[in-house]
Amino acid sequence: MGLAERLKFARQSLKLTLNDVEVKTSVGASTLSEFENEKREPRLLQLKELAELYRRSTAFFLEDGPLPTEIVLWRSRPNSPVVEELQAKLLRLTEQYHHLEQWCDDHEELDLPCLAVDASRFGYHDAEKLAHDFRNKYGLGERPGQSLIRVVEEICKVKVFHIPFEPSGSAACTRHDQFGAAILLNSNNVRWRRNFDLAQELFHLVTWNVFRQVGDPSFSEASDKEEKLATCFARNLLMPQEPLRIAIQSQQNASNKLSFDDLFEVARQFDVSIEALFWQMKFVFGGTTEWVQENLAKLKGQISFWDQRQHDDPQVRPLRFEALASEALRKGLISTGKYAEYVGITRREAMRLVEQEAYDDAEIEIAHS
Repeated sequence: MGLAERLKFARQSLKLTLNDVEVKTSVGASTLSEFENEKREPRLLQLKELAELYRRSTAFFLEDGPLPTEIVLWRSRPNSPVVEELQAKLLRLTEQYHHLEQWCDDHEELDLPCLAVDASRFGYHDAEKLAHDFRNKYGLGERPGQSLIRVVEEICKVKVFHIPFEPSGSAACTRHDQFGAAILLNSNNVRWRRNFDLAQELFHLVTWNVFRQVGDPSFSEASDKEEKLATCFARNLLMPQEPLRIAIQSQQNASNKLSFDDLFEVARQFDVSIEALFWQMKFVFGGTTEWVQENLAKLKGQISFWDQRQHDDPQVRPLRFEALASEALRKGLISTGKYAEYVGITRREAMRLVEQEAYDDAEIEIAHS
């Protein structure tokens, strides 16, 4: 596909009309229509302006070949136009990360299983076994939540980004042939809620070819069955049944009861929410759905209090992304303007960082005995 088709594809991916683009840029609706119908070509400055609005690289519009099939899988999909904007951000960040790896000659292949089995035969037992196998393969131990994001990023080579958005129960992932796998987490959520979201999205990436059809963008929202399987996987990955049983029993008093502080201590050990803990306790100790719901209702105020106390503010981009961007800038592989664009700061701020690095840059000699 040529420039005209790519311009139209990028605009329609964001569900923008010609008039929407006219309002947001200096390119008029009639002019853009001429671009998209191959009656004329945009000037470079116009192309850059459109690329910025569409969250695409200018190189995307100049490429040949078929248009990419871009599938972003959502749980609790946000409404338009928020969802289109978030998808564009995620795909652009994933592409930028890939470019930085290429420029710095530091590209590492995705190390993540990709099952290919019959979706109709994949059940809860399979999800539990998958969690067990994943935990053992990557050495996550009895408290996987404490190291999961590090393992997913550094060992599995999945690109994990954090952006604030609504609804809070939303998360997304994508698996791209060229740019690799990526997960979008909601930075409005506290860490233990993000941990569960991370585990659920990890399930979707591992089973991508089970529930998705290659090249079919209609599979952008998981079915109810798939989400239940993802929840089963996440519960069993983050809270292995036997270690959880032992942890609960060690907190019980003589009457076999647990206070909120006891529950919070167990949840903290496994780095999960109180809600997630209760649901896994239901399966481990044979409780009922009503028992879970009644207890969560009783503890609602305390849970909300602790969530507010424990709120943090994760960076949008992983540390490795920012480190690669700094390396690329230092080696002259990207301009100051490109660096500012990639790390999400102003050009002035980027210039100050360049000046500071000029003073701070030093090599350290390692002494050998």
